[in-house]
Order: sequence, then structure tokens, then C-alpha cells
Amino acid sequence: MPHTQGPQALFVVPGVWLGAMVPKRWARRAVTRNAIKRQIYTVGATFEARLPQAAHVVRLRSAFDRKQFVSATSDQLKQAVRAELLQLFGYATRHAGAAVAAPVSVPAPPVAEPVTAP
Repeated sequence: MPHTQGPQALFVVPGVWLGAMVPKRWARRAVTRNAIKRQIYTVGATFEARLPQAAHVVRLRSAFDRKQFVSATSDQLKQAVRAELLQLFGYATRHAGAAVAAPVSVPAPPVAEPVTAP
């Protein structure tokens, strides 16, 4: 893909689809990963109207250490996650206006024509 072409959607979807991925290495406890995913969906819903119609996967870049964030429901964890999400969604919406994701056209496989005997 040439650098000037911009992002492209792998397939066309009706509306905005949002997926959340929180690796175990960034949040060891399942309760913490689930709390982070709920925040991703909540913040994503506020930005949905500004995102292009496509399937989006959100993957946070920061680790959330149990030593720093003792409770999965702590205000400190919620604020840290929300700050990163606002930054990521802000970046996504700014770039959505500049380069709208276009579907990639995949050529159909060749169709074999019937062979007639001479």
C-alpha cells in the first residue's frame, strides 16, 4: 500500500463497529481488563458519530500495573484509561476527516469456462 493512499477498510460494514482488545500482559486481572473494555465501549459511543463507517479495534498502549492501580474500580484507574481513550479517539476522529477509509477491492477468482470437445 503506497504511503499516500491512506488507511483502507478490509470490508464494508453498515455503521460503526467497535471492538476492544486489552492484552493480559497490560492488565493481569480479568476484572481490570473487563472494566477497561467497558470504558472503551462507553467512550467509543460518544465518538461514534465522528468515526467513519468501518470496523474499528481499540487497543490501549499503556500498561495498568496492579501495584499502581490497586482496585479495578478505582477512580485513579478510570481517569488514566479515560485520558488515553480520549487521546486515541481524538486522533482517530481528526484523521477520519482527512482520509476516509475506502474499501479494498479484491478481484474475484477466475471462472473456468466450459470446454467443448472439437
